[in-house]
Amino acid sequence: ADVVLVDVGPSLGALNRAALVAADHVVVPLAPDLFSVQGLRNLGPALRTWRTGWHQRLDQNPDPDLPLPEGTMRVGGYVLQQHGIRQGKPTRAFQRWMDRVTAVYRTSVLGESGESAPAIEDDEHCLAQIKNYASLMPMAQDARKPVFALTAADGAFGGHQQAAQRAFGDFRTLTMRVLDAVGVRVD
Repeated sequence: ADVVLVDVGPSLGALNRAALVAADHVVVPLAPDLFSVQGLRNLGPALRTWRTGWHQRLDQNPDPDLPLPEGTMRVGGYVLQQHGIRQGKPTRAFQRWMDRVTAVYRTSVLGESGESAPAIEDDEHCLAQIKNYASLMPMAQDARKPVFALTAADGAFGGHQQAAQRAFGDFRTLTMRVLDAVGVRVD
């Protein structure tokens, strides 16, 4: 496989550390809320500490023939998800949190200055904004298929069917941006 996606829970525990050390790239899913902003503040320093610690351990590897992960954990960007939309734009309550994400991502995860962070829609590190699909998600879980594959037979009628079809474009854009961020070229 050229790309393997490993989904870990929102924890900085040993299991997640092991999974992330084995990863070449890290894409961070975020919700526009206090918990995700605080999570970014914790994640950035943890990634730097884990990367440094792993590289020190690699240098001390007594068996050079033992294949070990490089521990690069390059941050490929973030995906903003689960926000409410009204009239084609995030609601004000979500927008306020979205406005904080770009600066916190830069300072905490990238170790850069967040003073001149762009708006979320102009942030090259934001790979996609995936809105809250509300009742389509439990429908997709019941049908055991992606939200964009829902049909009338699954209960997606009228507006639900149209939203499911639009979701395909959202997830295609996300997929292409993630692949680009991790350096995989698709023809």
